[in-house]
Amino acid sequence: MNPNKAKALSRKARHERVRKKVFGTPERPRLNVFRSLKHFYCQLVDDTNGRTLLTLSTLSPEARGALKNTGNREAAGTLGKLLAEKAKGIGVTAVVFDRGGYKYHGRVKEFAEAARKGGLAF
Repeated sequence: MNPNKAKALSRKARHERVRKKVFGTPERPRLNVFRSLKHFYCQLVDDTNGRTLLTLSTLSPEARGALKNTGNREAAGTLGKLLAEKAKGIGVTAVVFDRGGYKYHGRVKEFAEAARKGGLAF
């Protein structure tokens, strides 16, 4: 099997295991992340009602102006701060973190720590 395909399948399996335990509510939505080679994406999801409350990525106009590169740790940190500000704006102060099957390392860790510094509790 292609090594890249095997890595993707392993990540998918890890994500499914994490999703069995992590559930977002209106008071404490799920903060989901996805990373690609060039960009970083995140969203706040209320699983009870099946609604996405907020979505943000390195492609968003708000983030695009503040970033030089979009696929590095610095970009993930900037996105985490921006997400925390926008979440406070819609009244969300606590979230459940869904790392999407990725290791809590590098860009994912940088994003999470920046969101915490921005005021989100998880």
